[in-house]
Amino acid sequence: MTTAGGRTRIGDTALIFEGGGMRASLTSGMVVTLLEQGLAFDWVAGISAGASNSVNYLSHDARRARRSFVEFAADEQFGGLRSFVRGQGMFNAEYIYQRAGGPGEALPFDWEAFRSDPGDLRIIAFDAESGEDVVWSKSDLPHMEDLMVRVRASSTMPGLMPPVHLDGHVYVDGAMGEDGGIAISQAQAEGFEKFVIVLTQERSYRKAPQRFPAVYRGVFRRYPALGDALLTRWKRYNDTRERIFALEAEGRAHVFAPDIMPVDNGTRDLSRLAAAHRMGLSQARRELPALREFVGLPTP
Repeated sequence: MTTAGGRTRIGDTALIFEGGGMRASLTSGMVVTLLEQGLAFDWVAGISAGASNSVNYLSHDARRARRSFVEFAADEQFGGLRSFVRGQGMFNAEYIYQRAGGPGEALPFDWEAFRSDPGDLRIIAFDAESGEDVVWSKSDLPHMEDLMVRVRASSTMPGLMPPVHLDGHVYVDGAMGEDGGIAISQAQAEGFEKFVIVLTQERSYRKAPQRFPAVYRGVFRRYPALGDALLTRWKRYNDTRERIFALEAEGRAHVFAPDIMPVDNGTRDLSRLAAAHRMGLSQARRELPALREFVGLPTP
């Protein structure tokens, strides 16, 4: 653990952001709090909306962290039924991830700050044809376009957004993969034994099996591995959360789980999203002393 430029680098603990669409309006409050405190993790992983939280965190952009999941939802190009009918998806992913982050656009991304931060990144997506996870790190991202298309791939909800075709593969939301959307196995595979895990569901939440499995298999008949993953995700997700809470009980994980999650993955109401963000900020700041103690830092 080192301190430089007002930021404390944390090298022995993995920081993991769960996805969850617009539920990240709440967990972006954790991004803002970590940046306010200058807590700089050297290894950060995110899936789906968690990938957006991760890259905003690594670019040191607290304002963008909030805007991504609160104000940006008001953008007329953000998505909706018309966008879906036009084949752009219920969320217009090409615009959200690959255009809006450019200089002078609606949600500019500080590529230089991201690139210069020594922290590494893991983004996970799901290969719809092979049924395997793909993991990308900073070494796979020489240009901003390489980053943004992979964040898009990790965030592509099957059926609601068109899949991403990249390097001869077809990718969708990383939540279809091994851990159901929380990258704990990747962190453990890379040798980490301590984890800060930011969840987007309450502690009591349990995912239920999908109803009408024949419908899912029919819709995704071109990608049977994806159909299988969708139908079994509930079990992998619940099992992953059990593992996480077991790690917490052992003192090896600090888990941020929303006290209350007031929005769902598709919420577009700005007042509700703003309220969720305030709730996330309040909870993150309240839990900050415990987080600092967990990573071995005194409370200021």
